[in-house]
Amino acid sequence: MIKSELEIDVRYYETDQMGIVHHSNYIRYFECGRSDMMAKAGIPIDKIEAAGVVLPVISVECRYRMPAKMGDRIRVVTMIDKVPMAKLVIRNEIYGPSGSLLCEGKVVLGFLDGQTRRPVRCPEMLVKVFEERLCEHIND
Repeated sequence: MIKSELEIDVRYYETDQMGIVHHSNYIRYFECGRSDMMAKAGIPIDKIEAAGVVLPVISVECRYRMPAKMGDRIRVVTMIDKVPMAKLVIRNEIYGPSGSLLCEGKVVLGFLDGQTRRPVRCPEMLVKVFEERLCEHIND
């Protein structure tokens, strides 16, 4: 498994009038974790796109357990369990300041040719990085 962690401070604009994080922001936190993990692995999204491949979101799942609040420092854990072929499945868990699980989810990304927008297999550069790092905890 490839695993990465990112800490994020909950900002005022991410909350509702009661100081609770709006549910849509958890999907943004998932994306922050995913982008951070890919950059730490040496394959930032812009590098993948420069190689001619785009990664559209195919589906998102999110199960809410407890709310995050304004001023909390949350921990976004991002995980990849296997080398992708036609799609990349990324699992996420978000923890609150006390270590309690706030939400968990999954994002599925596809691979498209950047020019034709036709489906393609996972680029070899990504497969290689995933194979090399599949048993690592990325936190550098």
